[in-house]
Amino acid sequence: MCGIVGYIGKRDVAPLLLEGLARLEYRGYDSAGMVITSPKSAGLKMVKAKGRVRDLEARVPKRFAGTTGIAHTRWATHGAPSDVNAHPHLDPENKVAVVHNGIVDNASELRVKLEADGVVFASETDTEVLTHLIARAQAESLEEKVREALRHVEGTYGIAVMHADFSDRIVVARNGSPVVLGIGEKEMFVASDVAALVAHTRQVVTLNDGEMATLKADDLRTYTTEGSRTTATPETVEWEAASYDMGGHDTYMHKEISEQADAVDRVLRGRIDDRFSTVHLGGLNLDAREARGIRRVKILGCGTSYHAGMIGAGLIESLARIPADAEPASEFRYRNPVVDPDTLYIAVSQSGETYDVLAAVQELKRKGARVLGVVNVVGSAIARETDGGVYVHAGPEVCVVSTKCFTNTVVAFALLALHLGRIRDLSVADGKRIIEGLRKLPAQISEILETEDEIKKLAAEYAEAKSMMFIGRVRGYPVALEASLKLKEISYIHAEAYPASELKHGPLALIEPALPTVAIVPNDELLEKNRAALEEIKARSGKILAVAHQEQEKADHTILVPKNEDELDPILMGIPLQLLAYHTALALGRDIDKPRNLAKSVTVE
Repeated sequence: MCGIVGYIGKRDVAPLLLEGLARLEYRGYDSAGMVITSPKSAGLKMVKAKGRVRDLEARVPKRFAGTTGIAHTRWATHGAPSDVNAHPHLDPENKVAVVHNGIVDNASELRVKLEADGVVFASETDTEVLTHLIARAQAESLEEKVREALRHVEGTYGIAVMHADFSDRIVVARNGSPVVLGIGEKEMFVASDVAALVAHTRQVVTLNDGEMATLKADDLRTYTTEGSRTTATPETVEWEAASYDMGGHDTYMHKEISEQADAVDRVLRGRIDDRFSTVHLGGLNLDAREARGIRRVKILGCGTSYHAGMIGAGLIESLARIPADAEPASEFRYRNPVVDPDTLYIAVSQSGETYDVLAAVQELKRKGARVLGVVNVVGSAIARETDGGVYVHAGPEVCVVSTKCFTNTVVAFALLALHLGRIRDLSVADGKRIIEGLRKLPAQISEILETEDEIKKLAAEYAEAKSMMFIGRVRGYPVALEASLKLKEISYIHAEAYPASELKHGPLALIEPALPTVAIVPNDELLEKNRAALEEIKARSGKILAVAHQEQEKADHTILVPKNEDELDPILMGIPLQLLAYHTALALGRDIDKPRNLAKSVTVE
């Protein structure tokens, strides 16, 4: 969730670190800092500040030169946001500097032991424990000092370490929190996200859990935490630096909403097989015989990915006729689930690094399950640890809240459901019908986006609400959940989502003129049932905003959405509600790309 940037080479390091931190601001943070050195300088020089990267930049002294450095944006876990709790952390002799993403689970126990040995802590953080352990290690090399310290640590970490006596190197390590190395011309980079690297290099090495690396200006070595050498195989990053820019939009969220037609075209490209009315998904590593042996599908994700998984489960059931359901990965991994050899497990994560999802994958693999990944980031941890999967090709998503990646993930599930269905019992005619619907999506998304001005006017009216309810039935319920989440994430308006069928079982008690209801009302077999729910709300003087394929008589306002196939309608019905959330938050003056208390890539529990 925090951000790490590091550099070693010949260039002036402070501007590079500040630029890298700025590219990681979307991850969510509350303070920032950096430490630098060079072979010619004496010791380490540090500056850090509570607040934004711009606050850190304002504190950087004019004489702050160096060619090696590490920097960090912190999202508070241990200790409130403050200058002293910001990273990097130094030992009392200013020899060792550490930046850290993750959580040291046994930090309290280690802190008590260190204090008993006379160590005085300057901060409340768990990371400072690591700093003291490294500084007190008796090993002769920095690599051995870090390795010795990590033997005492339980928990997750992505760390970068500098030492005044070893100014020619940066040592990094990973366990559960991403670390990416960038290879330049006689210079090396390290970051927690490729976004901080692509302006300088597209050749990267991603560390695995239990792996360390030593970066020198002209050398890169990787090895395990036990000391065995590993092979560092560079990969070329798909996206260029311009992909991470706003491109003329006021916010990243608006840019990413507007990119959805192109993004959906990208996830479809090269995958449709008209001859057999199916799709090609070569990365599944699942042949037809194995696919026919699947008796159940379990989809695991968190937040928006969980909601996409819910829609995906419905698609798999309706098209492939395989029992399927979705569950929050954070709950699944703690309830000692029964792992069935005939169940296909699917892990969903935009970043491919979501810790709860990754931990669930690791537990499933330990128990012998077949696990596929549906992720956006190529080469991410979940992509590497699963047996196969589908990349959603949404492109870089910088805003903390997910929009285009949610849409592309649902489309990817539609492709997977069609693939499984055609292997099993889905007819050629139905396969062709779904393919025609998929091909319509980009143009229909563009059609929805053209109604933005109308949605903006509605948002100004609904922004006065203190709370809102979202309802949908069967296919519409996950859309309601996701729309509710979007509104609360960026506008801070309280919002709840319920199945429309559940209204009379409790939520009707909330209905009053001051509580607007957003209703998902597709033209499908449940149209009259959904209209009955609108009648119930209107009979109690509730205000209604419908998202529908035709005007709804009982609604105060209706956002019209183009009709596709029933199974694919949820993909389109969520998009105007992204715009509604966006313009509601804009009307309220919220920091849309960096909503309070949230982070983009949740790599801690």
